[in-house]
Amino acid sequence: MTVTLADVVGAGVENGGVPDAQSPILGRADELAQLTRHLGLAEARPPGSGQAAVLLGGDAGVGKTRLLIELTAQARAEGWKVMVGHCLDLADSLLPYLPFSELVGRFADEDPETAARVAETHPALGVLAPVRRLMSGADAGQAPGREGSVERAEVFDAVHAFVESVAAEAPALLVVEDLHWADQSTRDLLSFLFARPFRGHVALVGSYRTDDLHRRHPLRTAVAGWARLPGVHRLVLPPLPDPAVRRLVRTLLTGTVPEREVALIVARAEGNAFFAEELVGASEVGVHGSLPEDLADLLLVRLDRLDDDARLVVRAAACSGRRVSHALLAAVADLPADDLERALRLAVEQNVLVQVGEDGYSFRHALLAEAVHDDLLPGERVRLHGKYAEALLAGTVEGTAAELATHARAAHDTATAVRASVRAGEEAMTVGGPDDAATHFEAALELVSGPGASAPDGVDLADLVTRTSEAVIASGHPARALALVQDQLKVAPPDLPPRDRVRLLLALAGAALLNEATDEPTDVTGEALELVGDEPGRLRARALSLHAQALLSGGHHEDAAASAGQALALAERFDVPEVVTEAVTTLATVDDKSGDAEAALKALEHTADAARRAGDTVGEMRSRYYQGFINLERGHLAEAQELFRETAEAATAAGRPWAPYGFDARYHQAMTAMLRGRWDEAITIADTAGESPPADPEALLVTVRMMVGAGRGDKAVLRDLEQFRGSWSREGVIALNSGAASIEVLGLDGDIEGVWRLHDEVVETLSCMWSSTFQGRIRLSALVLAQLSRALPTTPAHEREALLARVPQMAEAVEAVVERAMKRKSGFGPEGQAWWARFRAELLRVRWLAGGAGTPEPDELVDAWQAAVDAFEVMAHAYEAARSQARLAAVLGAAGRAGDASPHVAAARETATSLGAEPLLTELRGIGARPARRTTSGPASTELTAREREILGLVAEGRTNGEIGKQLFISTKTVSVHVSNILAKLGAGGRTEAAAIARRTGLLDG
Repeated sequence: MTVTLADVVGAGVENGGVPDAQSPILGRADELAQLTRHLGLAEARPPGSGQAAVLLGGDAGVGKTRLLIELTAQARAEGWKVMVGHCLDLADSLLPYLPFSELVGRFADEDPETAARVAETHPALGVLAPVRRLMSGADAGQAPGREGSVERAEVFDAVHAFVESVAAEAPALLVVEDLHWADQSTRDLLSFLFARPFRGHVALVGSYRTDDLHRRHPLRTAVAGWARLPGVHRLVLPPLPDPAVRRLVRTLLTGTVPEREVALIVARAEGNAFFAEELVGASEVGVHGSLPEDLADLLLVRLDRLDDDARLVVRAAACSGRRVSHALLAAVADLPADDLERALRLAVEQNVLVQVGEDGYSFRHALLAEAVHDDLLPGERVRLHGKYAEALLAGTVEGTAAELATHARAAHDTATAVRASVRAGEEAMTVGGPDDAATHFEAALELVSGPGASAPDGVDLADLVTRTSEAVIASGHPARALALVQDQLKVAPPDLPPRDRVRLLLALAGAALLNEATDEPTDVTGEALELVGDEPGRLRARALSLHAQALLSGGHHEDAAASAGQALALAERFDVPEVVTEAVTTLATVDDKSGDAEAALKALEHTADAARRAGDTVGEMRSRYYQGFINLERGHLAEAQELFRETAEAATAAGRPWAPYGFDARYHQAMTAMLRGRWDEAITIADTAGESPPADPEALLVTVRMMVGAGRGDKAVLRDLEQFRGSWSREGVIALNSGAASIEVLGLDGDIEGVWRLHDEVVETLSCMWSSTFQGRIRLSALVLAQLSRALPTTPAHEREALLARVPQMAEAVEAVVERAMKRKSGFGPEGQAWWARFRAELLRVRWLAGGAGTPEPDELVDAWQAAVDAFEVMAHAYEAARSQARLAAVLGAAGRAGDASPHVAAARETATSLGAEPLLTELRGIGARPARRTTSGPASTELTAREREILGLVAEGRTNGEIGKQLFISTKTVSVHVSNILAKLGAGGRTEAAAIARRTGLLDG
């Protein structure tokens, strides 16, 4: 690398060679506070109190430069003089005092008078001027170092005097970066400056890379000595905390990215900001698994410092992953003990490996291990992994099944890899690691499922498929589990033993029951029952239980109860506690669907207690979840939320946060909090920051944020809609919730076409997935009607018929939903009743605003909206009750009952204010039940009330008194009185003149 002094001096940017701070500093607030406090930025030191100095260390990329950017920017903002110099990696061509040449040269450009004055008093400073250090600046034919040379002490005194002169005018901050590349002269000069006091206020900062300070690095001794001097403080930056790295990643990413991908980048970066930036860049160009080439090259440079033996040992260690024991490495590396120890010492001294515990080594950073492993030649990689597998199989060293599986797979030892993967998966499931278990089981299944492949002795293929499906479901990927089992059934041989096919069919049914985008699995469970026969046993008990669940999901309640009863009897006879729990839960659910919620709750409570005593965590979670769900449907929200919380926490404690029932409980916990009007709490529960959720669970939790956002008028809802639209076909609730929230936001923007388009997309998706009479259709329809009511008053009369053309068809569809629901024994729950009441009220409001034949009377409107208020209060839905109160208040005002409206306005306003529901607050302001605020925006603004200004705007649009009354829910007579008052206040002879005066005086735009 050839670098000239001109390059060095010209390489920086403005403000002393330090890039401007363009983004907020993340995760370094404490360190910045320490710097400013110790250096005296926060509180100036008295003259003669001595200098303050900080040695700032940290690994490359950890954020030292970013912290110094913030420090120097803050110093300049407070009037300090800032001087910055950099050391460079010039190999063996080190230029003495290089950083001081840079800062002297820059200061001479910025303040030539002070520089000239100091140079006159201390001529030795001139030798550091950049122009004097270039070959073109020397006298022709004059050899350097002879005539005009100065003593070392003179240079030191000159630099000290130079800094003092700067500090005489204002506090001075001197920064020298990258001291790990500093020459001996620079280190000596810094020793002098650290030890010799200044008359003015001077702060010194030197930065260096801790990972470059191998044991024989000359800076190690220097830093140790400097740190013992008075006033010198040593600050080593630790890795950034994960939340700060996550914020950085989110800042760097363009567009929306699933939290799971963000979490992976955060984990791989291990607190290093530079690594995080590089990984983000790679992810945005589609490189997710492997390291970016530039980053790999940068990491592998560290191996150049090692000799052949040390590189061999490091490569062998990389095959073990992040960490390796000494005994295992010794068994793999082909080196005598003395050579191995010498190679390891060199790797440790060069900060490639670090010692961990008493008998192990780890790479300084996991990405370094990745880079080394990826750099291995294919044959070298297979050979090294084979040696690891041999050592573990032989028992030469202790190891885990997961380690053996990893090495055997990489060494192409299929039989060993399959057995070890199965064992590793089993171990992972027993310790609450379904993600790891799924990885191991799927790896084993892949090895035995290829063309010509077969399971090794001791491995049961049907059992492996079942275990894999269970682990994948427990990790939160039921759709993948379904596809996996379907694939195995497709490739199953015709002569597959009946019991093996039964087990595969039951695995298929279990996955299908958790996937909405599938047909009823009764055909699958029916075939399994036929194959298993009438012989009593565990397998038949399991088949009957799944058949009962399949029947229940299809609405066949009596048949479901019969199958569940048979399953329960067999499970108790053959001691299958998990099937006992399943069967009792199914029977309890049938009781609830039949209208006997109390009996269902008692049975579920008993089942949950029994499952807990038996150590059946999944069974307990399932029972608790259904208890919560029944309470939710009954409108007992506080009890429901507590049960959901307990279930979700139990799932997390068991290592199954995304598994069925556990995750479902978390979602419903957030939803219940939202219904209760605890919006911020709901967002906190649904926040997955720092977690690694599967795509669909993340999308489902995001819909909670979307619904809160819609209530607050946040247009970011539409961005979330596009990001998670892909989950609609797999999870219908995502389509329902995100569609409902987005309909509201589109309505706020007046995009009625978008409202209808989104409504149709959601209805089509859910009609295919559920049925055309799904209950959520009532809610969607009510929300669409609300947007039509919002749009009607500003729609020209000749366009209103087209706007309302689809309303009769929508009403018919809702009637079909209601008719189907009423046929159920349990009928409508509180939620269904509330939205049905809301739909009827919204439909009447649309007809009222549209006018013409069939216009309802005000009293009819009042009754309908009072019913909606009552229904949402029974459901305990705080926000929707408040919205219904606001619209009830409006129709009460239209009916001439303003006194009755006021309490509803006050209650709705209190709820809306506590929630931050700005759209509802805007709606309430339009009702006019609150005294109007006077403004000073125009000549007549102190004469017109807010209601009069509102009516004046509608008059200017050409609305009749009747149209204005319907829009504002006030009587035509009241409008007439307001119009007369407006004309009198403006001195206008008519409506047209009033509009013209208003525009001319600034009361109206245009």
